[in-house]
Amino acid sequence: MKLSPREADGYFAKPQPDKTGLLIYGPDAMRVALKRQQMLAALLGPAAEEEMRLTRMPAGDLRKDPAQLMDAVKAVGFFPGIRAVFVEDANDTATPAIVAALEAWQPGDAQIVVTAGQLKATSKLRKAFEGHRNAFATGIYDDPPSRGEIERILGDAQIRDVPGDSMSALVDIANDIGPGDFSRMVEKLALYKYGDNAALTLEDIQAIAPQSTEAAVDDMLNIVAEGRGAEIGPLMGRLQAQGTNAVTLCIGATRHFRTLYTIASDPGGPAQGIGRLRPPAYGKRRDKLLRQAQSWGAFKLETALTLLTDTDLQLRSAGQTAPALALMERALIQLARLSRVG
Repeated sequence: MKLSPREADGYFAKPQPDKTGLLIYGPDAMRVALKRQQMLAALLGPAAEEEMRLTRMPAGDLRKDPAQLMDAVKAVGFFPGIRAVFVEDANDTATPAIVAALEAWQPGDAQIVVTAGQLKATSKLRKAFEGHRNAFATGIYDDPPSRGEIERILGDAQIRDVPGDSMSALVDIANDIGPGDFSRMVEKLALYKYGDNAALTLEDIQAIAPQSTEAAVDDMLNIVAEGRGAEIGPLMGRLQAQGTNAVTLCIGATRHFRTLYTIASDPGGPAQGIGRLRPPAYGKRRDKLLRQAQSWGAFKLETALTLLTDTDLQLRSAGQTAPALALMERALIQLARLSRVG
């Protein structure tokens, strides 16, 4: 049987112990792995590994020894409780062994849990699970996590007092980073808040949010927008060491100044303009953007965007011979100077 995404979310949280098995497939191995972990934990409980009620096997091993899956499914456990056999990274070569185990399955046997990459609708493995009366198949895609899914992850980490603004910030972060990174971030957040019963704040989230080279780019853009030209050179050296290229920096600067222009040019004023941003800005970032937009004003921001457009065209020109980062640094210095013009 085929599970829709909504049905699958419910099944991962509360799997049925009398089912033959489940196939989870999708292009993102991390998303598939997280759903498999959730499902097995709910099905078997926390002591499954210690009680030897979970057997793991790579799908590649089934080509050499297809009978091992059947043996594991039929084996009698030493401990009472539900058992499962997990087959990882299944493909066409493993399909005959998996189909045979599905057909021979009897009540009391171990559940067959299989993960795979992207499978076409014509896949024999997918058809075997979708056509089975007592087994399920579900695809995991790159859709952003729902609010309910994020609430579940927070609940599993014992983070329960989450005000609306903090939840909105977490939703934005979850949409921007991969599921694995978000899960690790929530684990860090749980440790950060350990013993702290206060509500989760934006400052808490900012303290442990993932950092990357993008953070250094953001620092550069704030330095430029705030007219701190003396700090541009040292930070440019750091960006160069991190492998940031001039075009990427120019695109980031253009995006930043376009955001400032959107805020500054709103008919209702900057305070209203920042409220219209999508995705919205929160916390200290929101305060910085508003302050910068008010300081620049729409007219100077138009000039800044023109300068960045000219720089972008120069960087992409086939006849360009000057060092790209030097050109970009010059443009950023010009912008910093422009910010101080009355």
